[in-house]
Amino acid sequence: MQSSYPERFERDMGTTEAEWLAALPRAIGPAGQWSLDGERSAVVHVGAGILRISWTILPERRIALLVMKRLAVSFEFQGVDAGQRLAFMKPFDLAMQRGGG
Repeated sequence: MQSSYPERFERDMGTTEAEWLAALPRAIGPAGQWSLDGERSAVVHVGAGILRISWTILPERRIALLVMKRLAVSFEFQGVDAGQRLAFMKPFDLAMQRGGG
């Protein structure tokens, strides 16, 4: 996790779109209302501002026999101050973490 989050940033996430969509409601949690906005984007109300999340499917990454599905995910906060961004993203990141064995 980070100690601060800029207004705009992107991530390469190792997940399928179906897994992402299943985890998104849990990750957003009680932060506020949200809705899908088009085919591959969502709008989340964070305080008095919004967070636009959009994603595109990337080519899978192959390492020997390992095949990893990937998404490029863009986050864009509008009208959300640094403290609110941190308060939203910390639990979001925890919910999106994938555990290992």
